[in-house]
Amino acid sequence: MQMQRSNSMGLLCSPTTAHRNLTSTSLNDLSDKPEKDQLNNKFMKKIPRDAEASNVLVGEVDFLDAPFVSFVRLQQSVMLGGLTEVPVPTRFLFILLGPKGKAKSYREIGRAIATLMSDEVFHDIAYKARDRSDLLAGIDEFLDEVIVLPPGEWDPDIRIEPPKSVPSADKRKNNLAGGEGSQMNGGTPHDGGSGGGGGHAVGDELKMTGKFCGGLVLDIKRKLPFFASDFYDALNIQSLSAILFIYLGTVTNAITFGGLLGDATENMQGVLESFVGTALTGAVFCLLAGQPLTILSSTGPVLVFERLLFNFSRENAFDYLEFRLWIGLWSGFMCLVLVATDASFLVQYFTRFTEEGFSALISFIFIYDAFKKMLKLAHHNPINSGYDLELVTQYGCHCTPPEGNVSALYLEKMEALMNNTGQHHLNATWASLSRSECQEWGGQLVGATCDFVPDITLMSFILFFGTYACSMGLKKFKTSRFFPTTVRKLISDFAIILAILIFCGVDALVGVDTPKLIVPSEFKPTSPHRGWFVAPFGGNPWWVYLASFLPALLVTILIFMDQQITAVIVNRKEHKLKKGAGYHLDLFWVSILLVVCSFLGLPWYVAATVISIAHIDSLKMETETSAPGEQPKFLGVREQRVTGIMVFILTGLSVFMAPVLKFIPMPVLYGVFLYMGVASLNGVQFLDRLELLLMPAKHQPDLIYLRHVPLRRVHLFTFIQVLCLALLWILKSTVAAIIFPVMILALVAVRKAMDYVFSQHDLSYLDDVMPEKDKKKKEDEKKKKKKKGSIDSDMNDEISPCPSSLPTDAKHFFPSRTVSSQDLNPFKKMVPQIRIDLDPDNNKFFWKTPSSETSL
Repeated sequence: MQMQRSNSMGLLCSPTTAHRNLTSTSLNDLSDKPEKDQLNNKFMKKIPRDAEASNVLVGEVDFLDAPFVSFVRLQQSVMLGGLTEVPVPTRFLFILLGPKGKAKSYREIGRAIATLMSDEVFHDIAYKARDRSDLLAGIDEFLDEVIVLPPGEWDPDIRIEPPKSVPSADKRKNNLAGGEGSQMNGGTPHDGGSGGGGGHAVGDELKMTGKFCGGLVLDIKRKLPFFASDFYDALNIQSLSAILFIYLGTVTNAITFGGLLGDATENMQGVLESFVGTALTGAVFCLLAGQPLTILSSTGPVLVFERLLFNFSRENAFDYLEFRLWIGLWSGFMCLVLVATDASFLVQYFTRFTEEGFSALISFIFIYDAFKKMLKLAHHNPINSGYDLELVTQYGCHCTPPEGNVSALYLEKMEALMNNTGQHHLNATWASLSRSECQEWGGQLVGATCDFVPDITLMSFILFFGTYACSMGLKKFKTSRFFPTTVRKLISDFAIILAILIFCGVDALVGVDTPKLIVPSEFKPTSPHRGWFVAPFGGNPWWVYLASFLPALLVTILIFMDQQITAVIVNRKEHKLKKGAGYHLDLFWVSILLVVCSFLGLPWYVAATVISIAHIDSLKMETETSAPGEQPKFLGVREQRVTGIMVFILTGLSVFMAPVLKFIPMPVLYGVFLYMGVASLNGVQFLDRLELLLMPAKHQPDLIYLRHVPLRRVHLFTFIQVLCLALLWILKSTVAAIIFPVMILALVAVRKAMDYVFSQHDLSYLDDVMPEKDKKKKEDEKKKKKKKGSIDSDMNDEISPCPSSLPTDAKHFFPSRTVSSQDLNPFKKMVPQIRIDLDPDNNKFFWKTPSSETSL
């Protein structure tokens, strides 16, 4: 007997040399122990756990006059020794034997069966099929969906590249299950799939319990079982990369906002206070909060409020830190009241419209600030744009004495200065003074190049754009064709750190005096007029303590909106978080830390959107078991507390690492800022819809909402979102920026008003459905289910369960008996009598042992 195995075995095989079992003449040679070459096969690393194989065996023999076909599904998967390329248990066997002379035809049939078994829907049918008709119905369904390439249009020797994204098979499963297909322009809202609204899951996290601190208690009960795993889940090299990346971003943010706070409050709060506050609040929050992936930081609205509060205190002769302390106490109290009353349930009204508007605004602020800082650097180090090589002999700069008479006392000081520089006073000249010394003693700088600083600005922009471009390129290195998979993944994980090190090296190699990172080296308050504790009484009149309630109300709105919108963005379902959210617990700790920072005179901290998104991006996990050439699939985020805690511990220790950090150029860190702003815009539907405005219809991508919503309605929705974003930007750039959080809250009202402009069908694809609308939708579905209850019960009665016991270990379908012409009628549509459950999280392309034999 001569047998041949097809070169395709589901998705688990590739062309290989024949094993000894394939050339054996006895089935007794099959062993359940894997062979040595199977164990050494690198392809095994690409296969997920619990995978099962399908073996397709075809061959020609001399003792048959007609082909023999058998499709076998084993009741339990078994190891068949060297029959498979890798040591994977076999569940399905397809055997085709026929007379000699038609080997090519048999091989093509084998390839066709292997292609069938690689289809997600068909292999589900094969798992649950009860008889031959179910298999034939599955083949008919596959043929209805298959795409055929004409032989003259494509060279079969050329391999088709795997697609970057594979469409979901839910629609096909729904049709097989007897469900109604989605209508193109129907009025039924869709369920918020991947291409539509999506959004954060509204479950127990946002449930209104009606009990005192009911939501907080539920958050603690939900997160407590995961507390230990939040530490050992961080044992991965990816965590180290995330720590270094977020640490540098946090340090840069702390220095930036610390410097701005120092300017706004006359150093009552400065860089050191920013470092201490960031380290204290961040470490405590990541250790005890409900969502440790959220990063706390100073934000723009808080900075605006601090500036206005300091000016108001100075104009009215109030003690600024004491006044601020009472505002913090009132605000912390109100936030705790919000926690106790489960006010976080309002988060469910923050739909994609609000989230993307807020997220895009913060990202644009990061990008704008990065360029603004570079332009400021260029202003302080101007370029000589009028340089002429022919006039190089006239370029120069020297110090000349001040005009008018110089007093004797002035000359004595000049003589002392010259002696300090090692020059004899008789040889002392103004031309020998440095630039700073000349300006200090009233001299005048004369020359064509006195106002220009050569090379610094140009070198700074090289470092700025180079760091950004290198970060983006190395981050995408994972999908390149260079180096082994492990090396590519390592480079991608450490992309930002490598970019920083590369351009720090470039800066040191060139030797241009670019601005460097300045870290305080002494642990003491920035201002000598304050200590580390703010007394609550004695500095202001008694009525100020009560009047602080009014500005505290505004701070409460600011804290609640900033914190919860960022938390909603972090907890979006597309991040596939497994350990649940903790909105009430997060706000509780933000409230406590707000009070602590008020007593210590430290800045107030709240969730930072861009840095939190960057934190999540740095911890994303993808499949390591993708088939060769297949795009890796997103699995979720490495949820743990260690990265956040270590980031803020390192931030606190940065005061003692000043000798090392001083070598990092500021343009490099500004490039990291730019990268964080741009990277946080990835996957934002708002940006995709903006691109559609400039794109002809024929070149538009195949987006789900473009299939179901008219293009003009999509543009109208985008225009409203752009208008709201523009108003927010204008508002934050004016004196009225103090009411910025109120305007963020107004986005929810704008979204509510859009229910009267757009249909629920359109909004379900462009945005999330508002809670009360979703409730009505569920009630309607319940009514429909009641009406269909009797019909469903009749259908279930017709389906008999599989027999619990079988006489053999295998189930055989259509072995060697001829298929009638009636069964092969192409116009007769058969539907398999099995049920396929629609589980969007189970869109796998490898087969795993099903937990039940009654449903898919």
